[in-house]
Amino acid sequence: MPNAKNVETLAAIKADLADITAVWAVDYRGLTVKEVEQLRHNVREAEGVMKVYKNSLMSIALAEMELPNMDELLSGPSAFVFTTGDPVASAKALKDFAKTNTNLELKGGIMENAFQDAAAANAIASLPSRDQLLGGIASSLTAVASQLAIALGEMSEKEAA
Repeated sequence: MPNAKNVETLAAIKADLADITAVWAVDYRGLTVKEVEQLRHNVREAEGVMKVYKNSLMSIALAEMELPNMDELLSGPSAFVFTTGDPVASAKALKDFAKTNTNLELKGGIMENAFQDAAAANAIASLPSRDQLLGGIASSLTAVASQLAIALGEMSEKEAA
């Protein structure tokens, strides 16, 4: 029979997994307490939360919630970053932190109900964020609109002359 603490932890993991857009697994061995605090802060700014759970309980929770299996990532100490916002932003926060601290390793995870290995997770982290993409689209639309306005203005000036 499972002990009460594991049952409570399993319920907490399921609650964390309920409305996620992504969950990333990281190896945080070698990070100091201050570095972990900074990492948690960076993840929070990217609309995520970092928690440490037992790998076996995470595996059980994923199976019970019918999410993809990520057992190949669940070895050694693991921390999990749960994201309800832009999944690229949280992956980018992890990758940016790992650039300055080689002790952090992005193992992979699940994004939009699909398993992502370490290579895919790093590729996702290299993508522009949702805000950057929306800004690029807005900029493109503004440029087209201003070019159209200039062309219409020139046509009206030619007709007036």
